[in-house]
Amino acid sequence: MKDQENNLIRKAYEEIKKKQHLVKKDPYRLKFHIMPPVGLLNDPNGWIDYKGRYHLFYQWNPFKTAHGAKFWGHYSSVDLVHWETEPIALAPSDWYDKNGCYSGSAIEHQGKMYLFYTGNVKDDNGNRETYQCLAISDDGVTFEKHGPVIHLPEGYTAHFRDPKVWKHGDQWFMIIGAQTVEEKGVAVLFSSKDLWNWNHIGPIAGNGLQQLEDFGYMWECPDLFSMGDKDVLIVSPQGLEPKGDLYQNIFQTGYLVGKLDYQSGVFKHGSFIELDRGFDFYAPQSTLDHKGRRILFGWMGMADNEENAHPTVQHEWVHALTLPRELVLQNNKLYQKPVSELTMLRDELHSFPDYKLEGDHVALPGVDGIIMELNIDQLQVDEKFEIQFRHAAILQIHPKINKVSLGRKKFNSTDYEYRHCSISNVGSLDVYLDTSSIEVFINGGEEVFSARFYPDPENEEILFSGKAEFHLKKWDLKI
Repeated sequence: MKDQENNLIRKAYEEIKKKQHLVKKDPYRLKFHIMPPVGLLNDPNGWIDYKGRYHLFYQWNPFKTAHGAKFWGHYSSVDLVHWETEPIALAPSDWYDKNGCYSGSAIEHQGKMYLFYTGNVKDDNGNRETYQCLAISDDGVTFEKHGPVIHLPEGYTAHFRDPKVWKHGDQWFMIIGAQTVEEKGVAVLFSSKDLWNWNHIGPIAGNGLQQLEDFGYMWECPDLFSMGDKDVLIVSPQGLEPKGDLYQNIFQTGYLVGKLDYQSGVFKHGSFIELDRGFDFYAPQSTLDHKGRRILFGWMGMADNEENAHPTVQHEWVHALTLPRELVLQNNKLYQKPVSELTMLRDELHSFPDYKLEGDHVALPGVDGIIMELNIDQLQVDEKFEIQFRHAAILQIHPKINKVSLGRKKFNSTDYEYRHCSISNVGSLDVYLDTSSIEVFINGGEEVFSARFYPDPENEEILFSGKAEFHLKKWDLKI
């Protein structure tokens, strides 16, 4: 099917060329985040540090700003800040992936890059088939498909996807997001000695396992890794009911901390903890880099959440990825910290040490703009503290009820919607503002909010309200 693959890739490049002028005119085009050249981007895939270079693939529909038969787009970087576009890695051209090269992961083996991904197939009646597939590259750029290495085991529906592969001891392991025939979400473990022949161990987490009951009808994009003497499973469950301030998005992403017994396939773990408290975060993937850091990217978007209402759709593109984040496990909690390389973006500094805020809608000289890094440290809040970003997003701290809130204007109205998290003693804030995104890191990444938002492109105002004392630093960014 090489001719079909080449034909699809050619058509994708033609689509980029045809629409690039309209895409580039969009004032909401981000300045320091990863985006699609055209069309729809969703999950990060194949995230790997390979031969001294970072490679990041992503789910991509080049032909429309909606979900469909996905390709794998591809970027690479030497520093996690400046990214180069690489040739399209995978196209849905074969019988086993003709309706989409769905999400998966990358590993290095004997100097080659191995991509594992889900081949999505639908017949004329919409019936789904699923295959876990392999593609191999000698250089990390050009890939040869080798077809399915795992067919659907008994006991699961065809919602069986997103293989993440890693090595433990002398064996390879793969974890897959799945739905049982009882329509319960689980994460399923496989093992292999050669990356070609895989042994089905079974579900290690999900509905009915450990303390989890009625925990979603489908689990997507599992990612299992070790941190110290603990094992962490990040997963994106679908079908969780809202519970107070928890589980407020259509789909959720969180993690379980525990210990996996690789022999028995038993994963003893603690409670499910949401990884990001904002509006737009899903399907993250991590990798271990050459510096020994666990680095994570997430999809800064959300399926089925008014995707057509994003104003970028009028410019023939939608969605982006988060900034890269270093994961650190402290007291069984994952902290997310913007990678240190992002300081390379810093330009002019505006500093306000020992600032005392009293009043509403206070503007600080130089603390405005469309893109910036904002750091507030040694924060002491009396009653309430609020930052309004470009009259389209609001960050609020409520110390008396130990709550932080992020609000944004809805995509299709002037009303605000909010997400909240419980946290006491907020002492620092790190905020990364791009043309149409905001990422807030609280107390060094103890809690994080990620969101897309769409202010008036001409509005650069940042306003402070409340009664508080703090040190503030704001950097303009080099783009």
